[in-house]
Amino acid sequence: MIKHIVFWTVKPTALGRDSQANALEMKSRLEALNGRIPKLLHLEVGLDLLHSAASADVALYSEFADMDALAAYQVHPEHEAVKTFIQAVTAHRMVIDYEV
Repeated sequence: MIKHIVFWTVKPTALGRDSQANALEMKSRLEALNGRIPKLLHLEVGLDLLHSAASADVALYSEFADMDALAAYQVHPEHEAVKTFIQAVTAHRMVIDYEV
């Protein structure tokens, strides 16, 4: 099984909205992918509670059966649409993919 985890820092303002509004929109759009992309086994999104200097603003945790499933997710049109929005509203991204 492949675990795909992503952390983002949201820009203070983007697309006419503040960071909190854009973080909530990211969460909504990402969670909407559940059940809509084949081979995406599980997806959850969390928003930071502490807002410390070391915190990311948004976290994505997702699971895939194998690397081929993750690769298919990455290029799926619905994921691409969400990714375009995320790139417009985020300043920094960190990702890790690992196998268990």
